[in-house]
Amino acid sequence: MAEAEGADQLANLHLDEVTGERLSKTELKKRQKQRQLEEKKKEKAAAASTKPKKEKTISAEEQESQLTPNQYFEIRSGKIQKLRQSHAPNPYPHKFNVTTDLRDFLTRYESLPTGEHRKDVEVRVGGRIYTKRASGTKLIFYDIKAEGVKVQVMCQAQDAVGNIPFEELHEHLRRGDIIGVVGYPGRTAPRGRPTGELSIMAREIILLTPCLHQIPSEHYGFKDQEQRYRQRYLDLIMNNDSRNVFITRSKMISYIRRYFDEKDFVEVETPMMNAIAGGATAKPFITHHNELDMNLFMRVAPELYLKMLIVGGLERVYELGRLFRNEGIDLTHNPEFTTCEFYMAYADVYDIMDITEDLVSGLVKHITGSYQTTFHTQTGEEYYVNWEKPWRRVDMIEALEKACGEKFPPGEELHTTATNDFLKKMLKKMNVECTPPQTNARMLDKLVGEFIEETCINPTFITGHPQMMSPLAKYHRDRPGLCERFEAFVCKKEIVNAYTELNDPFDQRLRFEEQARQKDQGDDEAQMIDENFCTSLEFGLPPTGGWGMGIDRLVMFLTDNYSIKEVLAFPFMKEEANQGKEKRTAAEVVGVKPEIEEGIRESSADAPKSLLVDHELYSAQVERVRQP
Repeated sequence: MAEAEGADQLANLHLDEVTGERLSKTELKKRQKQRQLEEKKKEKAAAASTKPKKEKTISAEEQESQLTPNQYFEIRSGKIQKLRQSHAPNPYPHKFNVTTDLRDFLTRYESLPTGEHRKDVEVRVGGRIYTKRASGTKLIFYDIKAEGVKVQVMCQAQDAVGNIPFEELHEHLRRGDIIGVVGYPGRTAPRGRPTGELSIMAREIILLTPCLHQIPSEHYGFKDQEQRYRQRYLDLIMNNDSRNVFITRSKMISYIRRYFDEKDFVEVETPMMNAIAGGATAKPFITHHNELDMNLFMRVAPELYLKMLIVGGLERVYELGRLFRNEGIDLTHNPEFTTCEFYMAYADVYDIMDITEDLVSGLVKHITGSYQTTFHTQTGEEYYVNWEKPWRRVDMIEALEKACGEKFPPGEELHTTATNDFLKKMLKKMNVECTPPQTNARMLDKLVGEFIEETCINPTFITGHPQMMSPLAKYHRDRPGLCERFEAFVCKKEIVNAYTELNDPFDQRLRFEEQARQKDQGDDEAQMIDENFCTSLEFGLPPTGGWGMGIDRLVMFLTDNYSIKEVLAFPFMKEEANQGKEKRTAAEVVGVKPEIEEGIRESSADAPKSLLVDHELYSAQVERVRQP
């Protein structure tokens, strides 16, 4: 019986040909099905391994981002040279008609609803490409900037017009290029966002000027301070803050001109080069006039010329212009700088104080919208400045007596040798250094800088200057030995110097001779005797008030920049250490040779010598200039 049951069970088992085992029908089917699935997986994997992998497409812009600046420049120059030869398109067209101000465009269509397009309105703008984004080959976005604002340009192949195919046209465009855009206003309708971006829907894009260099990415920007000063053009391209500084500067100068014009002042221009460096206590630059074989001084101030115009009957004059002083370079001094000077007949120092308060406080209100501004120093100090009139007034000698705790000599003795000894004692007592020559004027100036200027955060008038510190100012009508002069300080820095002008030719001669004596003692900044000016005073200078203000420093305070280099478009810079290294130009990279200009020949027996160019001599001269 048992044997019969075992035989039946064996008869119900099936042979697994793969393993040789005998299995139930259900188990065998299960194993076979599992093997079939595994076989299909292997076939699928084998097919996948033989199929070529689809590589991720990398745009030309992404590839170029890996290049060094020199590599990019050479490759880009080569591509633009091909366009210059083929004119497909011409990379430097003569004209593009701009009819739309980008600022007006953004204001006018700010409320355009999402997804709405104004195809009946033509927009024509020019701008520089800052970003380029492709969404396939038929849709490209650009961000362009013009007039200090940015807008998106949306380019679709279906909207494009023109002779150049869509892809070929956009293939040539890179960040930094200047383009012309013809299109219409619209607002995009992106998926997943309720509000689209106001854009120019482009029908036509025209390359106006290619940029041959890589421009910094928007993420990292252009922040290197020294390079920003050396390459101000790139600084302005990348940094709106720099652009705004120079726009503010322009508005300030326009306000100052308008202020004086409305008060019947005449704007004049006086010589930049003079035989005498007069008008201010400063060390001049010296240049040379070849034809006359004489040295000339770059002007340190226009004061003497302006007062001679007052003598001539132009009773209210002013000049905005550059001055040149061969002195130190620091955060607030540049060898050349801009000032405004005005002279007003029948005015005195007190009238000039009122004009100063009115002009400057009104200027601050006009530019900033308020009388209060904030200024940050290099060390991080924060000054809150109230420019509203009236301004604080400080008497120089009284303030120094209070700071030093000693009575100073009377005004009429401040120029004496005894006072010189007294001031040396004060410097030692107060631990103030004054480099030679230790003239009375220089030592007093050091004490003022240490104990009075340091208190001048809000606008402050410092008055009561000794006559020997002010060779062109009139003596004080009530205080012997002093003169009618004031200096205005803000944030511890001088912005204005003014006084009742000295119009007595007898006194003026003595003042100039005292300055000559100081020059003999080694003071390079002391003034020379200007005989022509002295003669003009003999014809009669009416009672006059004179004033000078540094434009650059005022711009620094109103734009919150502690360095004067930030407010000068092209500040003076030391020579770069690697300046001697040759840098190839775009023309040299692509092998473009200079053409002979009409009237200039390399060699000709008939040409006048003035029209011949000795290229070897010229190259030698250039090489000498390049050598340190």
